Amino acid sequence: MKYLLALDQGTSSSRSIVFDAAGRIVAQAQREFRQHYPRPGWVEHDPLEIWSTQLETAREALAGAKLQAKDIAAMGITNQRETTVVWERATGRPIHPAIVWQDRRGEPLCEALRQAGLAPAIAQRTGLIVDSYFSGTKIQWILENVPGARDAAGRGELAFGTIDSWLVWQLTGGRMHVTDVSNASRTMLFDIRRGAWDDELLAAMRVPREMLPSVLPSSHAFGETEPALLGAAIPIGGVAGDQQAALFGQACFDAGMAKNTYGTGCFMLMHTGERFEASRNGLVATAAAQPAATKQYALEGSVFIGGAVVQWLRDGLRAIESSSDVEALAASVPDSGGVVFVPAFTGLGAPYWRPDAQGAITGLSRGSTIAHVARAALESIAFQSAALLRAMQRDSGAPITELRVDGGACVNNLLMQFQADLLGIPVVRPQVVETTALGAAYLAGLSAGVWDGLAELSSHWRAERRFVPTMDRDRAAGLMQAWEHAVRQATAA
Repeated sequence: MKYLLALDQGTSSSRSIVFDAAGRIVAQAQREFRQHYPRPGWVEHDPLEIWSTQLETAREALAGAKLQAKDIAAMGITNQRETTVVWERATGRPIHPAIVWQDRRGEPLCEALRQAGLAPAIAQRTGLIVDSYFSGTKIQWILENVPGARDAAGRGELAFGTIDSWLVWQLTGGRMHVTDVSNASRTMLFDIRRGAWDDELLAAMRVPREMLPSVLPSSHAFGETEPALLGAAIPIGGVAGDQQAALFGQACFDAGMAKNTYGTGCFMLMHTGERFEASRNGLVATAAAQPAATKQYALEGSVFIGGAVVQWLRDGLRAIESSSDVEALAASVPDSGGVVFVPAFTGLGAPYWRPDAQGAITGLSRGSTIAHVARAALESIAFQSAALLRAMQRDSGAPITELRVDGGACVNNLLMQFQADLLGIPVVRPQVVETTALGAAYLAGLSAGVWDGLAELSSHWRAERRFVPTMDRDRAAGLMQAWEHAVRQATAA
């Protein structure tokens, strides 16, 4: 029996999962790490804490599976994307906390790019909208605000990486400074048509090319781990950003297939095959996980606050003790009672792209209770995702017949049923909902020869439950209108 080890480094926790050759989970481990909010709109992580928690979970998962490193055919890595780390090549020491994808401090730098007229070129080459969500202006901010950083970068002493690059650097003892196409495509510095870093965009954001990792296909030989870390060297055979990994793990290998991941944020991707397709409706085009040399693309919409709204109910309002309690609280009322919750804590992402938006709860009455607010919070996840799918269908010009779902919040049956009702198409939950980690394992297994190809991987995918829409379409349309009205109120300033 061959096994794969997937490292799933997320926004709020580090996880490791051991899969067998049939794609079944054998063992897993997870550790949360601290979130830092030094100023309004700023979100940071400690890169060393990310590394330590990820290594600890890898060891725990192997122990839980009663396996040794020599039993692992290959390791795959998937990661929170856009989150930016800059470190010293000589010491491996980060020169600043990791700037998280949710962080908004780069907005003035983005505005300067817009004023310089670079937005069309960035969209044409990278597929992205100019936004501080992406890594380019995060790097620029670090170089401009950490004393001595720009000079050190010019001397080639600093390395930039998204979290995948940071982990590979650590795992290989600093031998490999690499990333894959899916992560590179989220930097606002990578031309996804040519598959190369773009010199004009590097100059515009004043990022020295010497800082950048080499870019490889997502299924490839990324090096081997230091033997002392896990007991023996393990080949690193797959790397992909979390959302592209989830698309791959959902076996969405063909154009027109779509998935939505319900995590801290929500991320909907539709595979567009070998065709680069720029969005006309507020989405971004991105590189899909690339199992070989052939370029693969996807349309993507990103919701900044998805499952994080439940964390806010728990930690901010203290309305629930555990995130899992939200379904019962929300189900204690038949509907939201007219309450609409726009969780724009860090602005609004696709398809609105309003960094100035602020969170808002509308429709409150004397009869509103915390249960109505909890239900509206859950529904906000589905409303934002429905807006993404509508934009995606307008871009593609073809109907999407089903939506495959994954991520922590997809186990919430109330949310999934409401999602199907809003969309008017089946929402399909797979037997293995950890599809982000599964996608990383698939990519690593392909590289190691565990599987022959995509057809074999497709045969592994199984549905656990289909949520079929039951709501009247006029009522669903009315609810979406109420949502859009609340969004306008949240962005009125």
